[in-house]
Amino acid sequence: MSLNSIFQYFVPKDKKFFPLFEQAGANLIEMAKLLQESVRTNDLELRRENNRKLEDLEHVGDGITHQIHLELGKNFITPFDREDIHSLASSLDDVADFIQGASNRIELYKVEKPTEPMKDLTDLILEAAEHVAKALFELRDLKNIRNITDSCVRINSVENKADYIFDKAVADLFEYETDAISLIKQKEVLSAMENATDKCEDVANVLESILVKNA
Repeated sequence: MSLNSIFQYFVPKDKKFFPLFEQAGANLIEMAKLLQESVRTNDLELRRENNRKLEDLEHVGDGITHQIHLELGKNFITPFDREDIHSLASSLDDVADFIQGASNRIELYKVEKPTEPMKDLTDLILEAAEHVAKALFELRDLKNIRNITDSCVRINSVENKADYIFDKAVADLFEYETDAISLIKQKEVLSAMENATDKCEDVANVLESILVKNA
C-alpha cells in the first residue's frame, strides 16, 4: 500500500471539501442557465432581473470559495493536495466571475440584441458547467476516474468549440461591423463569454492533476 493510500484510509469519509465543491458546481450551472436565458430573451426587464440574480449567485460562489479556504486552514489532513484544493477553488471562482461579467457587460453596454455567436457561446458555457459539476461530484471518492477523465475531455472539447466561435465572430465583426462602438461592445461581451469556457478548462486541468497524483 502506497503512502498516499495510507493517508487516504485515515481521512474521514464525511469530508467537508467535497460538498463545498459540489455546491460550487451546482452554482455554476444555475449561473450558466440564467446567462443563457438572458441572451435568448427580448424581455429587457427579465434580462436585468437575471443580471441581479447572477450578481447574487456570484457572491454565493465567493462565499463557497471563502469557506473552502477556511477549511484548508482548519484541517491538517485533506483529501488531496492542499495546493490542488486551492487551485480548484480559485478556478471555479474564476468561472463564476466571467459568467457574471458577461451578463454585466450586456447590461452596462446596453446590448439589446445579443448575436448568434453570443447565444452559441452561452450554450457552450452551460455545457461546460454541467461537465464541471459532474466531475466534481465524481471527485468525492476518486473511484470513478474514467468518468472524471471523460468530463475533462468534454470540457476541453467545448473550450475548443468556443475558441472557434469567438475567433470567427470577431473576424466577422472586423469585416462587417461599421459602427466602431458597437464592435467594441460586442467584442467585450464575446471575450467574457469565451474566457468563461477558458476557466472551465482550467478547472479540468486541476482535476487532471488531482487524478495523476492520486492514481
